[in-house]
Amino acid sequence: MSISVQNICKTFGKQKALNNVSFSINKGEVVGFLGPNGAGKSTLMKILTTYIVADSGEAAINEFSVSDKINVQKSIGYLPEHNPLYLDMYVKEYLAFNANVYKVSKARINEVIEQTGLIPEAHKKIDQLSKGYRQRVGLAAALLHNPEVLILDEPTTGLDPNQLLDIRKLIKEIGKEKTILLSTHIMKEVEAVCDRVVIINKGVVVADKKLNDLRDTKEQIIEVEFDYRVEEQLLNKLPNVVTVNNTAGFVYEITFDTDVDMRPVVFDFAHDNQLKTLQLSRKNKNLESLFTEITG
Repeated sequence: MSISVQNICKTFGKQKALNNVSFSINKGEVVGFLGPNGAGKSTLMKILTTYIVADSGEAAINEFSVSDKINVQKSIGYLPEHNPLYLDMYVKEYLAFNANVYKVSKARINEVIEQTGLIPEAHKKIDQLSKGYRQRVGLAAALLHNPEVLILDEPTTGLDPNQLLDIRKLIKEIGKEKTILLSTHIMKEVEAVCDRVVIINKGVVVADKKLNDLRDTKEQIIEVEFDYRVEEQLLNKLPNVVTVNNTAGFVYEITFDTDVDMRPVVFDFAHDNQLKTLQLSRKNKNLESLFTEITG
C-alpha cells in the first residue's frame, strides 16, 4: 500500500482541522483529494509529507510511518500549493542544487528536464519563466530522486487554459508509473487524470468513490423552473425520486434513480398541477454535482 491514513486528527487552537480521517491508496492509483477551502486538505498533505505532526492517528508512506521522516521524504515527491523556487537561479542550477540534497546522479537532471518538457527553457533563470514552466520546474524537482509517491497540492492554480492542459497531460503521463495524491478545486482536472476521488468536508471524509462507478451510476438530475413555488413534498411523490433541492426562486433540482428520462414525467406533473415549465433540462450525475451535494 502506497499511502495509509488511519484516524488522523489535528487541531489548531479551538479549530478541529482533521477529525478521524481514514483512507488508503494502493500502488499505481491516481487519487483526487477534494474539499472546500478550509476542509483540511493541505493540513493532511503536510502531515503525510512530515512538515507537521498529527495530534493522533497513524499515517504511512510505502509502509514507513510518517514519524520516520528520512525514509518518508525519500519515498515522496511533494509539490506544495505555493511552489517555493529560488527565482535568481537557473533551471539547471536549481535542479543540480536539489540533486545534491537528494544525493542523486547529475545525469538525472537531464532526464527530468526531458520528462517535464523543460528543454526549451532549461537555459533560463527561473524568474524569466511563465507560471506554467515554473510548475514544471517544481515537478522536475519533485521527481529528481525518482520517488514512488507524488503529492501535489493545487498544481494548476493560476495557470491559463493552455498551461493547465499541458500540466494535466504531464501529470497523467507521470501517473502511469507512480502513485499520485492530487489536491485541486478543478473537477474536470480530477475527471481527466484520476482513478478515484476522496472528498473531505470540515475535516471529515464524506466520500470515497472510483470515478468509473460515478460515471456508471443510473442517477440523473432534472433541473426545472416553474412559474410558481411548489411544495417539495409534492415533488418527492414523483417516481424514483432520490432528492429534491430548491436551488433558487422557483428552480428545483430533482435527482432520480432510473435509466428512464424523467423530463416527460416532470412536464406532466407541471401540466397536471396547472404550472408552467420555464426551463427543463437533464444533467447526468457527475463529480461536480456529487461535490456540491455532499459539501453543501
